[in-house]
Amino acid sequence: MNIKDSESGLGATQSSASFKHGVILVLAAVMPAMAIISLVPVLPLLLQEFAQVQGSEFLVPIALTIPALCVAVFSPMAGWVSDKIGRKSVLFFALLTYAVIGLLPFFLTDLIHIIVARVVLGIAEAAIMTVATAMIGDYFVGKTRERWVAIQIASVSLSAIILIAIGGALGEVLGSRGPFLLYLLALPIAFFVAFVLFEPKKNALNSALQHAQLPWLRILPLMFTTLFVGIIFYTIIVKMGEILALASAVSPAVIGGIGAAANIGVATGSFVFRAFKGASGQTLVGMGLLLAAMGYCGASLSSSLTFTSIALVIACLGFGILLPAMLTWILKELPEKVRGRGTGLWTGAFFLGQFAAPIVVTALQSQLGGLSTVLLLIAGLSAAGSVLALVKARGAQGLVTQ
Repeated sequence: MNIKDSESGLGATQSSASFKHGVILVLAAVMPAMAIISLVPVLPLLLQEFAQVQGSEFLVPIALTIPALCVAVFSPMAGWVSDKIGRKSVLFFALLTYAVIGLLPFFLTDLIHIIVARVVLGIAEAAIMTVATAMIGDYFVGKTRERWVAIQIASVSLSAIILIAIGGALGEVLGSRGPFLLYLLALPIAFFVAFVLFEPKKNALNSALQHAQLPWLRILPLMFTTLFVGIIFYTIIVKMGEILALASAVSPAVIGGIGAAANIGVATGSFVFRAFKGASGQTLVGMGLLLAAMGYCGASLSSSLTFTSIALVIACLGFGILLPAMLTWILKELPEKVRGRGTGLWTGAFFLGQFAAPIVVTALQSQLGGLSTVLLLIAGLSAAGSVLALVKARGAQGLVTQ
């Protein structure tokens, strides 16, 4: 598949966007990740608090993860709305909604009411993630865009380390509802969106672009690849403790430490991605999937906690290459008139993978006889995908700007 850059005419927009605009968009993109990560430390407290509620062992985890499903479902719609009425206003009101509704469970006592609030929160997250990413595509092109995409992926990964620590500290001091105060961080970001960001300019060079359609034949393979990457990426995150336990008994502190190393691996891979000057999207996907296959294979076969940890970091290095490569690729394929919708579809596919990961892996565990076999299956699928991508890389156009 050849990569077609659909960004002509955005030079004026790029020249008026600067470092401060990129920082604001990256900070906004961190907010959706915070919705789940910050609550992980207080999950046991929430389970204990609502133990008397029928089905709480199912409903409490759903309250934690339901925003991811909402992002998957509503991101395409959020992108479509931003294409129609403008990016800046959608992002501003989504951040306000995120702050208010995100804080609401701090005061709620009914589990069902909390879940409803989390659904609304997920809709706001869909708009934030989709529009912030689309605006990076609107504001920047070429090397500058690649840099901000890499910074976005790395920032989300590194913020996970900080947010989980802050969430734990707030839970320690204020109980199970403490981490919900973190959602107020969206308010100053909304302020900067309102007073610093500008509405991206529209290209009016030709009428064909004004009536542009989504290039389905080029983006559908990217969407399915993104869904697969989302599932295998979040398998490591949600099954970290179980994967490590295949080699040795582990404490929560050990799991947290190795999880931090894995997130650093993702961030490192995100910056390494830009070092492959002139590499095609197929080549980068092939490299990322190969590292994921190596990591999963090592984790499955390992009997040493140290080796398992190294294997997981190797896999996360691969994901650090895969995620910015996929996002840069989809942004290059999308005409500006439908960039919001296309970015929404990409975001939806990725978050659907996040939501589906624990369901798919748990189902496979029961069918295949254990987690170790599932890890080997994922390694095999990743290796097959790597071979396919590298075969298709012959003669493909470069993705990373030289």
